[in-house]
Amino acid sequence: MPKTSQQLRSRTAKKVGARAAGSAQPTAAAREPRSSLADRLRYAFDNSMSRGTPALVAWLAVVTLVLIVAFAVITTLTGLRGDSDEGFWKELFLSLNHALDAGFIGGDTGSWQFLLTMLALTLAGLFIVSALIGVIAAGIDEKLAELRRGRSVVIEADHTVILGWSDSIFTIISELTIANESRRRPVVVVLAPRDKVEMEDALRAKVPDLRGTRVICRSGSPMDVDDLGLSSPTTARSVILLSPESEDPDSEVIKALLALTHRTGEVPEAEGPRIVAEIRNPSNLEAARLVGTDRTVLLDIRDTVAKLLVQTSRQSGAAAVYVELFDYDGDEIYFLDAPDLAGSTYAEAQLAFEEASVIGVVDPGGPVLNPAPDTVIGHRTLILVAEDDDGLAASPRSTTRPDLGALGTAVESEPEPTQALLVGWNERAPIVLRELDKYAPAGSTLTVLTSYGDDLASELPPLEHLAVTVQAGPTTDRATLDRHVTADLDQVMVLCYSEHLEQQAADAKTLVTLLHVRDILGRLGVSTPVVSEMLDDRNRVLAEVAQVDDVVVSGEIISLLVTQLSEDQRLEAVFDQLLGDEGAEVYLRPADLYVRPGQVSWATVVAGATRRGETAIGFKTGQQVTVNPDKSSVLDVGAGDRVVVLADS
Repeated sequence: MPKTSQQLRSRTAKKVGARAAGSAQPTAAAREPRSSLADRLRYAFDNSMSRGTPALVAWLAVVTLVLIVAFAVITTLTGLRGDSDEGFWKELFLSLNHALDAGFIGGDTGSWQFLLTMLALTLAGLFIVSALIGVIAAGIDEKLAELRRGRSVVIEADHTVILGWSDSIFTIISELTIANESRRRPVVVVLAPRDKVEMEDALRAKVPDLRGTRVICRSGSPMDVDDLGLSSPTTARSVILLSPESEDPDSEVIKALLALTHRTGEVPEAEGPRIVAEIRNPSNLEAARLVGTDRTVLLDIRDTVAKLLVQTSRQSGAAAVYVELFDYDGDEIYFLDAPDLAGSTYAEAQLAFEEASVIGVVDPGGPVLNPAPDTVIGHRTLILVAEDDDGLAASPRSTTRPDLGALGTAVESEPEPTQALLVGWNERAPIVLRELDKYAPAGSTLTVLTSYGDDLASELPPLEHLAVTVQAGPTTDRATLDRHVTADLDQVMVLCYSEHLEQQAADAKTLVTLLHVRDILGRLGVSTPVVSEMLDDRNRVLAEVAQVDDVVVSGEIISLLVTQLSEDQRLEAVFDQLLGDEGAEVYLRPADLYVRPGQVSWATVVAGATRRGETAIGFKTGQQVTVNPDKSSVLDVGAGDRVVVLADS
């Protein structure tokens, strides 16, 4: 049957396509690169050279070996050395000397052919030796640069790791050096995304005396699991996570906590290091708790500073007491098992130690400060204030007996409504108002004077006892302050504008306000307590010119708490009670409530506080505050003196 034209065209197209497909296959194969022997040798050479200085030195050694073997063979076979020819191995050794030492040719004798041959060998050796020196020098420079970058793994155990960098790191390391004085070869490792040399220089300038503690710096991100391994967190005693100075510090802390818990998950929970992390925004605490393990302590910076401001604003001298308890320079809080006091009551235990003050016990539910005087100690752990924990178990017992006839007879008056002035505003102010409301008697008032008060009504928390009035105005203007700083004020608080101004500018504005406030109060002839907040510890000295009763440095207080918690996690519950409104808190009360005026022993003051269901821990006379006096020390109690006590209200 004859084919149609369409069928013929279809068969023709298929044949052409088949030929095209058949011809395409060898063309593609022809385009495939074929590696020659030279290419493969060059590729192998490049790979070996990429291994760095050791590979370069190895290639130079190979070239040197080939060179001296070649010349040794030439001189041996040709007999150029003449009658002194001593065989191939001697020629090989002499060729090596010519290649390495250019002066060796000066001792050669023989024919011109021999001398020229040795000259060629010496010149070739010069090139090799020069290249070797250059390679070694470059390798040393590279190693030094690597060391400067701080990228080697720290091989330590039972050390403290600090992750991140902020101004508080200087206070933390300074406190750790004091805490580590009783340890053998203590080490602190700092891992931060900064240059290693810059960190070391800054620490050397800010903390010149390390008291035997070695500080090792490493460059890396705490949020990177691999970088985190440089600090060896799994073998550390404790880890401190600093809040960075960034736009979203809490997110970085939580990410670092994720990396840290991933890394320390390699060891059992009970054997892992203690972790202390700073959180700036309370709303992020829950997320951080989900990430942290049972051994992680989260410190709410905003809440802690606000509570401390409230506690110190209520009574002059309280800031000195808190700093004394929180830092390691002086007396601090420790835990002690004292089996010999198992049958004693809490009242008897308070008089037991000569150089330590018992302030509470550890119950199954946690630490309890200022328990009832008739509480039997049993086998409970004691909570004490002492100068050092080294040798605390062998602390001398007190033999001083209190003079019960010298106990005070004064009666404490009922609290009356107060009037307070709050100057300034920041993110901690709402918490300050809420905490003040818990202590304020009914009918108390507070005026808020701020330069940034256009819309504060929405930020005011609901209050029960405190009536708050907001006044907008320049807080450094004398006329404005004259209208609000009056003689009937019971307390004045000055907050910094930490959210509105840069750190130094905020402190400068606070200092100017303090100078005006103290001058106005002086002209009015009143001694109203003035408490101020500072951001930079260096400005505390300047605040003393304004005769401020108490200055709370936000960063310093947080640094002290972080350091203490990193050393003993049990302190978290103790600090919560000291700064909160539940449980025992610090009070500075008139001394005549406890003892009569005159000379009395500190043991008598302790007994006077026990009679009131309180725990005496210090004494304030004038502007001097003494914490944990010896039981046998004699005090001259006069008008205006106060006793520092732990009490429930």
